[in-house]
Amino acid sequence: MHDALSRRQLLRGATLAGGGLAATALFPGWAQSAAPGLATLPTLSGEDIKLTVARSHLTVDGRPGHAVTINGTVPAPLIRLKEGQKVRLSLTNALTDEDTSIHWHGLLVPFEMDGVPGVSFPGVRPGETFTYEFPIIQSGTYWYHSHSGLQEQEGHYGPIVIDPAGADPVAYDREHVLVLSDYSFLHPHRIFQKLKQQGGIFNYQKQTVAGLLAGRDQTLQERIEWSRMLMDPTDISDVTGAAYRFLINGHGPKDNWTALFRPGERVRLRFINAAAQTIFNVRIPGLKLTVVAADGQNVQPVEVDEFQIGNAETYDVIVQPTEDRAFTIVSEAVDRSGLGRATLAPRPGMTAEVPPLRARPLGTMKDMGMDMAAHAHGASAGAGAGHGGMAHGAMDHAAMGHGAASSAAPGMAPPRVRGSDAMGGMEMSMRDPRNAPQLQLGPGVQSIAASPADRTGEPGQGLESVGHRVLVYKDLLALEPNPDTRAPSRAVEIRLTGNMERFMWGFDGRKWSDRPPPYTFRHGERVRVTLVNDTMMTHPIHLHGHFFELVHGPVGRMPRKHTVNVLPGGKVSFDVTAERGDWAFHCHMMYHMHAGMFQVFKVRPLDGGAA
Repeated sequence: MHDALSRRQLLRGATLAGGGLAATALFPGWAQSAAPGLATLPTLSGEDIKLTVARSHLTVDGRPGHAVTINGTVPAPLIRLKEGQKVRLSLTNALTDEDTSIHWHGLLVPFEMDGVPGVSFPGVRPGETFTYEFPIIQSGTYWYHSHSGLQEQEGHYGPIVIDPAGADPVAYDREHVLVLSDYSFLHPHRIFQKLKQQGGIFNYQKQTVAGLLAGRDQTLQERIEWSRMLMDPTDISDVTGAAYRFLINGHGPKDNWTALFRPGERVRLRFINAAAQTIFNVRIPGLKLTVVAADGQNVQPVEVDEFQIGNAETYDVIVQPTEDRAFTIVSEAVDRSGLGRATLAPRPGMTAEVPPLRARPLGTMKDMGMDMAAHAHGASAGAGAGHGGMAHGAMDHAAMGHGAASSAAPGMAPPRVRGSDAMGGMEMSMRDPRNAPQLQLGPGVQSIAASPADRTGEPGQGLESVGHRVLVYKDLLALEPNPDTRAPSRAVEIRLTGNMERFMWGFDGRKWSDRPPPYTFRHGERVRVTLVNDTMMTHPIHLHGHFFELVHGPVGRMPRKHTVNVLPGGKVSFDVTAERGDWAFHCHMMYHMHAGMFQVFKVRPLDGGAA
């Protein structure tokens, strides 16, 4: 027997909710976060679901603020569906002065239903209703959010769980959905304005004289050298705990959202990072986490103590607490400026110790893409050496419409590195165009990684020496065989570029407002895409309408994802089979996307006709 939060009763509640508001409607609108007290997330299911976007109020840790909500809650209701069904989702825009939209993040839908204004549809004007309709052809943990303006930052996001048509390969006794997010009492347009006006304006963790005298952080010589390059090693996050409250299911750390369990149960926790600008490090002190799914796709189980989750990623983990005590669920911001906190407990009202914030990380020369030692040992050789059977001669390097972005195939020599190991040489090489000839140089390109390395075997900034096992991408292997195991026919390199001081972001030195030509593909072709991060910030890059395979592990079992973190100065290669349509491709840090790190993958039939 399970209590009121068992999976069976959650599903029963979903059925009762149908296409309308769930039990949260009983709570006053000004007080609603999506999971008041110990209640499960309000849930919608069925074939006809109605969603209304409107302005509401939200209280976080006792302080009132404003929000843009769906059906009056933050996060929006959990949408629970079944693989094989069809669904109609009617979105009504009750905002009076701006359009809205919903993108079904990670769902494979016709591109006309993808929900990106100006790319796949025109958006939903105030007072109008738009109906999304598509079949459900997958299962797993996903989410949905606005692709209009900066509404996502204000609370316009919610979880999706799709149950498999057959038996679930993951065994568990109960589950909880945990939506991680960031919230600010500052309006998002004001946040963006501040980011444009002054670099590092929200960074309250800069190096100090006291830190220098105590021997912490960088030496004086290192600080002088980094200052010459206009680089700040403490600039890890654009927006920090100085402006944010970090939420779990719409609740701040003091609100302490609680999930229940019975000792000995296998509990499935579905983590979704719906934050606008925050990468989280997730752990539950005292419990091992067995990762069983990434971005909704089942993976071979991996036991870890902690994992980093980029914006828009999802991870499903199994925990099995055997003690009759509470455990703290920690979602610590990557820059350690704050954390989200919830509790996993056998009974309501129980709490556990909340660990203190750990020391904030510092950027390194490796984060600048200048890791000469790794370069010398071949770490920056062509991507994809692990993809057996793909000979260089089999690649077709014909231009793809955005031809300047095409690159050498895996196995070819890396770009020449200019300069020397001396800092002066490094400084000279920071914008050497010979390291990335496809770039459009300008003020939006602050640096060019001279020696980018494959960092998919690394845990993320600040997690290198935490003393326990942290998940890395190379731990992930697909549970089910990959659907397409063909070798790619060509390779494409895309550089992630930016100027942190001026808050300018783009791809290949071009921002979206410049209207760069799209990246063009042929329907059904298999392409290897290599993302090279020329900046000192991690970028979670999302491709709409597709799953791609990260290039590591045995062919046929490479992990399938829709979003991937590209570490500073690093690179990631993935193989993708192009699906017909116009698909958004962007950084999922909302302010980076808003500042220009957005593009379109245009996929057309082999005969060149219309989509």
